[in-house]
Amino acid sequence: MEIILKQDVANLGHKDDIVTVRNGYANNFLIPQGYAILATPSAKKMHAENMRQRAHKEAKLREDAQALAAKLEGVQIQLATKVSSTGKIFGSINNIQVADALAGIGYEIDRRNITIIGEENVKEVGIYEAVVKCYKDIKATIKIEVVAEA
Repeated sequence: MEIILKQDVANLGHKDDIVTVRNGYANNFLIPQGYAILATPSAKKMHAENMRQRAHKEAKLREDAQALAAKLEGVQIQLATKVSSTGKIFGSINNIQVADALAGIGYEIDRRNITIIGEENVKEVGIYEAVVKCYKDIKATIKIEVVAEA
């Protein structure tokens, strides 16, 4: 069954994509939850017109995201936290703290667009990498240095 996504759906597609899914997934989940609409011929025509109108807006967003990714590439932030004598962190460092640190240096990034590479939770002092999703397929890598609080 062909559907038009009304918003981003993880592991399926982005907003306004036309995707083919199984009938049950569309009828029982995506359409009732408001994530998608049925891709009828008239809906496809309206979708095509909307996409033509949005094309130049998309180009502007993509250009801005590439500029942001270029600025973010190679940025290193330092997070100070309480540490035991063995170098273990009390608690863990997560994407919320990374987003707050980036906001502190002037980059407003949504926490849901930050993924720490490798480990689910940062629990030791050291240097880690995180991927910041600026736009659909535009990403930047930043370094996170976790240090002991003085």
